[in-house]
Amino acid sequence: MRRTYIHKEGWKIVLTTFFIVLAINLITNFILHAGKTMSWIVFGLTFSFFCFVTYFFRNPKRNLITDDDKIICPADGKIVVIEEVYEPEYFEDKRLQVSVFMSPANVHVNRAPIKGEVKYSKYHDGKYLVAWHPKSSTENERTSIVIDNGSVDVLVRQIAGKVARRIVYYLEEGDKIEQGADFGFIKFGSRVDMFLPLDTKINVLLNQKVKGGITVIGELPTS
Repeated sequence: MRRTYIHKEGWKIVLTTFFIVLAINLITNFILHAGKTMSWIVFGLTFSFFCFVTYFFRNPKRNLITDDDKIICPADGKIVVIEEVYEPEYFEDKRLQVSVFMSPANVHVNRAPIKGEVKYSKYHDGKYLVAWHPKSSTENERTSIVIDNGSVDVLVRQIAGKVARRIVYYLEEGDKIEQGADFGFIKFGSRVDMFLPLDTKINVLLNQKVKGGITVIGELPTS
């Protein structure tokens, strides 16, 4: 059985939730002197909420795929975009965009799709449109990170959604990262975009369910 841990971004929230749940139940039983039925209802609701919060911040241990010729999925979720677009922030030319939508039920750890050096890292404040909105990629709260593996650059963009309002990322320009390594976390529903070379061979389909660090998104062009 594979081990599952709580992500480091979740410990504070999980512990805070635990003490809030504990306080609510103590108040219900010993101060308000609620009846047995009401006490069990309160316990059931608060315990379910605590379990959801704990589950959301899970970080399962995985046998990550590493291959210099492949682009590995940066997040768990569903493929919602595969299209050629103009990328204005960094490349200022056309790229293949592949986007993964993460529901609140998905693992929200974000992983590097390739190994290499961080050439660009920038946080943008913004709106909180639903993550599947076409303009969320350019108008929502987001971060843009470009990783250079020596032959190609890949831009990975974390996008906050309607519920998610907290993006965490660890990479700055000049940092080096291994393929599949944890580079960030988005709290409570979100999306990750990738901008790839036009001649990348895409191995996934629209609406396909994918796993971060495991699913092969595509194969990099060979020079």
